Amino acid sequence: MTRSAAPTAAMTFLGGVGTVTGSKFLLDVPTGRVLVDAGLYQGLAVHRRRNWDTFPVDPATIGHVLLTHAHLDHTGYLPRLVRDGFAGPVRCTRETADLAAIVLRDSAHLQEEDAAHADASRFSKHSPALPLYDHQDVERALRLFSPVRTGAHVELAPHVGATWRPAGHILGSATIEVRIGASRVLFSGDLGRAHHPLLAPPEDPPEVDTVVVESTYGDRRHPLPDPHVLADAVCRTIERGGSVLVPAFAVDRTELVLLELQRLVREKLVPDVPIHVDSPMALAALEVYRRAAARGGSQFRAEARELVAGFDDRSVHAVHDVAGSQLLNRPSQPCIVISASGMATGGRVLHHLAHQLPDRRNTVVLTGYQAEGTRGRQLAEGDRQVKIHGRYVPVRAEVVSVPDFSVHSDGTETIEWLSRAPRAPRTVYVVHGEPASAHALVTRIASELGWTAVVPSPGERVLLD
Repeated sequence: MTRSAAPTAAMTFLGGVGTVTGSKFLLDVPTGRVLVDAGLYQGLAVHRRRNWDTFPVDPATIGHVLLTHAHLDHTGYLPRLVRDGFAGPVRCTRETADLAAIVLRDSAHLQEEDAAHADASRFSKHSPALPLYDHQDVERALRLFSPVRTGAHVELAPHVGATWRPAGHILGSATIEVRIGASRVLFSGDLGRAHHPLLAPPEDPPEVDTVVVESTYGDRRHPLPDPHVLADAVCRTIERGGSVLVPAFAVDRTELVLLELQRLVREKLVPDVPIHVDSPMALAALEVYRRAAARGGSQFRAEARELVAGFDDRSVHAVHDVAGSQLLNRPSQPCIVISASGMATGGRVLHHLAHQLPDRRNTVVLTGYQAEGTRGRQLAEGDRQVKIHGRYVPVRAEVVSVPDFSVHSDGTETIEWLSRAPRAPRTVYVVHGEPASAHALVTRIASELGWTAVVPSPGERVLLD
């Protein structure tokens, strides 16, 4: 970027606006460009199609990508960015780098599968159908990762630096403070909660001029945890000879579900039936959690190492191969199956749903936020049939929502986190939420904190200094 006589820093909202996916925030600074998060759009088709739009700036002009955490809606566009010319360093915590490798390789596999399916079914208007990116793009992207130490200031360019602080959302998640000359911008990423069983709560915000904060649950408050909901659902299902299917995100959600199920078995609140983890991605993530807990560090609670060791309990069975997964479509005995994805958008869980939803003996347990346009959202809203692999499947199984596993802060928790800032920022930009959630949080920030808060528009550009 060419310097002007009076250089001005600016931010453009390229994603994560009007929806909970696709987070991308572009910083134009006097010495170049920095992209905070490179998320993939998921959910509604109108959102997913945006992944194919030409990127608003030449990716080769971006000097750095900074990642808040490993989830696909914050990292999943990165291989496409690399395919189109980005070649700079990708900065994030060590654990985010480890988990992102798992997430992105799985995403490339799904992209390639989707393209092959579109070709075979002549569904695509292109011949041959191409994936958004492939495994080679992912490997090129992974070679750009340059992990940073939490809490340390990292120089990105002259007068531009960044600091990552624990966000308590998933392993390795962080808020990012970007310093541009005298200006300070804080990106919340996805904020965690105070009672995550493995991770410490989010670190308080530092003194900054601008805050970009998520609003996934900005219009509601999480109910108090009720362990009886999950326990009762499991007991009912086992008593009628059925099995429990838990669509769960491979990163963090599977770990939390396992911890809770093992506690319920240990306290004899549910029968001791086999628990199958049927997701290669989740099994790989479990190993990252094991290694990280063994190393320790400030992001973990004191008891985390002992809890993570419990993942190897004799009742937990890892399912690595396709043949083993197929056996779980019609289990030979009552059991619990945990499989990705958490919103039932893809992966092995779709095969299990197709076979198990028509059986009234079974139960599907939804354990977190279900975005618009996903099968999980359809099940949560009571749809009596869902489309899987081109065919409609009747929903006769019981569907139970258990919100206790959410690791997103709710509206009140986000307000409390913001209120601990040393001083009021000039502006708070509320992003990464459906419109009702984002606008509700803006209203609360203005009325309860007295701060200027805005829901930006897609593509909107604002000055930072």
